[in-house]
Formats: sequence, structure tokens, C-alpha cells
Amino acid sequence: MTVALHDLLPVELRRSWVVDGTCPDLDLYSLFRARQIANLHATAVIDAKGTLCYTALDRKVRCLAVGLRNLGIGPGDVVGVQLPNNRNAVIADLAIAAIGAVALPFPVGRGVLEAECLLRRAEAVAVIAATEHRGSQHAADLLTLAPSQPALRHVIAAGPGTAPEGTVSFSQLLRSDATAFTPARPDPDSAARILVSSGSEAEPKMIAYSHNALAGGRGNFLASLMPDGTPPRCLFLVPLGSAFGSNGTAVTLARHGGTLVLLDHFTPEAALAAVREHEPTHILGVPTMIRMMLDRLDTDAGVLPTPTALVLGGAPLDETTAKDAARAFGCPVVNLYGSADGVNCHTGLAHQVPPTDSTGVVAGHPDPRVAEIRIADPDTHTPLPDGAIGEIISRGPMTPLCYVASPQLDARYRTPDGWVRTGDLGFLDEEGTLHVVGRLKDIVIRGGANISPAEVERQLAAHPLVRDVVCVGVPDALMGERLAACIVARTAQVPVLEELGAYLTARGLEQRKHPERLLVVAELPLTPAGKPDRAALRERLSEAGALDPVRPAPLAQAG
Repeated sequence: MTVALHDLLPVELRRSWVVDGTCPDLDLYSLFRARQIANLHATAVIDAKGTLCYTALDRKVRCLAVGLRNLGIGPGDVVGVQLPNNRNAVIADLAIAAIGAVALPFPVGRGVLEAECLLRRAEAVAVIAATEHRGSQHAADLLTLAPSQPALRHVIAAGPGTAPEGTVSFSQLLRSDATAFTPARPDPDSAARILVSSGSEAEPKMIAYSHNALAGGRGNFLASLMPDGTPPRCLFLVPLGSAFGSNGTAVTLARHGGTLVLLDHFTPEAALAAVREHEPTHILGVPTMIRMMLDRLDTDAGVLPTPTALVLGGAPLDETTAKDAARAFGCPVVNLYGSADGVNCHTGLAHQVPPTDSTGVVAGHPDPRVAEIRIADPDTHTPLPDGAIGEIISRGPMTPLCYVASPQLDARYRTPDGWVRTGDLGFLDEEGTLHVVGRLKDIVIRGGANISPAEVERQLAAHPLVRDVVCVGVPDALMGERLAACIVARTAQVPVLEELGAYLTARGLEQRKHPERLLVVAELPLTPAGKPDRAALRERLSEAGALDPVRPAPLAQAG
């Protein structure tokens, strides 16, 4: 049985974006095929194996599509993909689209328990996974799930190494007869891809996107960062299997006819080498990755090629990192506010360093060709006037269809007329610029008083001795929770809690919001999606034991 994926937007609204040209009204493979015909030998992918042109990529896509179809996989079927950033991931993306199936990508490194949850709830009929990657045998691990998943018929093993017994060889499927291929031509408003977001739910959220929402809405986002319309050359530091990485195959290749520069595993050294060797026009990553690269540049004074833009999302971007990055890369740093749930806003190319203010993160001016943004009362969903803080809600060409197998999430996060509730707090100023000030849920409750970790992170990030910072709540028997600061020091000199507290006081942050625990790390741990791993930091805090002592802070007055 194929999982039901329904569109929560009014049909007439969705079609209006086709009529006015906002969305291309073509499925992803047809868009890619048009790009291939227009420029047969343009470079599509650069990875560890070298370069792959559009024509060679298309042949591999056709072969895999035939192979998948011969396995009985067809329109509407969900196919999981757990592959590192390389050509195989791109081939899989396009082949799944070509047969009208739905891709469910998730990054390598995610464990078998999370994979089981995703594949079961999405009723995936097959999964394409790495035979071996950095010590993990994803294909073999996923094969163990088959007996407990009635829908899962095939585990396809890709990459170096021998395919485990019981799996289907990806390389064997690539030897299928390409001349037997016939594209499915799915409805452009039907599901093409399921994005995964860990968010704040007990289980990962899965969000279904159509061909038009990806190539149209998300495609328009990248188009706004292409000043002369030249096909982009995008270095993806984030996994293609992440929500941020959905701007890879569907947007960079199919919509814009560009080139993907891929690293199968992020390291700052490999990323800097790729910048120098391949001269990308756009570098897409999270701020922590860029800070790691900047650290290496402190001892490597070589001049970097100048990209068109450095696009940073997935975590808050502080002013210090933005300034350092703009200086090092010589290009505008774009602060991207977005999520898998269906929101996108960015600061654009007009500023070398994104604008900032004291009220929160400046997220830029919303683009209705991507997503219209409003501020609403969190309880009534009633629109609020400019300047009023409320929940950020979003609706537009990139809006997803629905949550997968989660009617309770549809009810919680989608309004009756299709708006996406982000769970973020913000306001629109008199010029229509969006400011993000925090999360409805992402708070630390200390003795009944709410503390926004994001607010404290913004202030600490400007400290001269702090290179990177993440604040998390840690359990406390007396106060319920206390705030802990996890920092990467900029120099050998490490700040102490008292010094950080004095700095925050000088910047006007009341004492009750100051961190009461401090953990100094060489580098922040990252999740498989490339974001700071807050859960890992909480675990390290619980194991650390001998942390700086708790500094008394006054309780907030009730009222």
C-alpha cells in the first residue's frame, strides 16, 4: 500500500503559481532532461571520482530508472536513499523522479532505529544505501529491517565493496538497458521528495514536497542569488539528503542547469581545497562549518577564489562570523532562514555582511515567489500588525503538500487555509523585513522563568574569546533547568563563567539569563545533517562532572 500524500493548499492557489510563471509545471526529470539537451557536455557533478557531464549522468539515470522499474517500483512508491554526497545520490534522485516514485533521502550517519522509523511510516518499498561509508555498513544494517517491514521489498547496496547477500547491487542496476527507458511524466503538483526534519518531535517529521514546490519555489530562492542568470556552481557542505541539501539535484541541476560540487564527508580542509580547486559560485553550509574553515585559514593565508555568495543556514548566524567570512571569502554572506516545514527568507546579495539589530536575527525581506510570510497570534492565527511579535507563518510556491503519515502534525502545524506554522517567534518591521527572535518551544525554564538560548548565543558569539557557541538547558534538581554555554575558544585563552557573565551584563542581558554551566570543546559536534548536535552536548555536560560552579542568579518575579 502506498502512503497517502495529500495537498493541504487550495488547488486554485497552487495552480495560480503555474499560470503566472512562478512554477515551471514540469516534473524534475523532464526539467533535467531539457537542461541536458540544451547543453550536452556541461559538467553536472564534481565529486571524488572526478567530473560527470549532463549526458553521461542522464545515461546512468536512465539505466537506474529501468533497473528500479524492473524491481517493480513505480509511480507513487516511496524509495529511501541513504547515501553520501556523490554522483550515486544524484543518479538516485533523478531516477526515482523519472519513474514517478517519491524519494525519501536521509543523511549517512543516522542510525538504524531512525531509519526504521522513517521507512516504516513512509511505507517505503525500497531503500538505496551505502555498502560502506566511514565504518558504517548502512545497506547491511537496513537489510535487518526487512522482516519487520511488510512494505520494504528491496535494499539496494551502492558504492565501493561487495553488496551484502540479500541486497540488490546498485552497480548491477546501472547496467540495465537505457534504451528501454520511458519517463513516467508525473503530475508536477504530485509528491517528488520527502524532507526529514528532527525538529522538536519525538520522532523525525517527514514533509512531502511536489516537483513544482522544489523546482519552482525553492528554485526561485536560488535564482534570487544568481545576479546574471549564469548556471551556478554550488559547493554543498551539507548533505544532499538533508532539507538544506534539497537545493541540490532538484534546484541546482534540474531547475538551473548548474554544477554540483560534492564532498562525501565534510572536513574544513577538504572544503577549502574544493573552494580553491573548483571555484564554486555558491557555497552552502551551516555557520559552524564556516567557523571551522575560518580557523584553518588563520594558519593558511592563501587567497581564496571569490564566490558569488556564501549561503549559511540551519543555525543562527552571528555578526562576528558573518564579518570574518565576508572578509575571508570576499563575497556577500547570505543569512538564510528556512526549514523543512516550508519557510524561506534570506538577506540577499545587497549586503556584504547581513544586517543585524538588538532584537533578534534579521532574516531579510520575504519573497512571495518563494514563500509569503506573516506574523500571527500563536493561539488564534490572527494576523498581527507590523512590529508586533508573534508566530511566523508561511505560505507560497515552496509550501509542502503535507506531513507524511502524521495527521496530528497537519492539524498542529498547518492552518485550515494552508499556512505553515513554523513555531518561530518574530516580527515584520515597517519596511517588511523579517526579524526572528526565538522559538515558541526552544526555551530553558529556570525556576519558572523562560530563557531563550538563541538570545544568549547571539550575545556570547560577539565575545572576543569565543569562536563558536551553543547554549542548552541541563536538568537541575533545584531550579528544574539551568543554562549551559558550550563554547569553542578563539585562542588558547579560555574564558570563565564570571568573565562571560560580566560581558553579558555589559551588553544589557539580565543576570537570570546568564549561563550557569560552562563546557569548553575543541569543536562543536555536528549531527549527520551538519547542524550543531545539542543532544551530544547535553550528554557531554552530564558526563563532565567538574564544571564551573553554579553562580547564584535571582529568580524572576512572577506576574
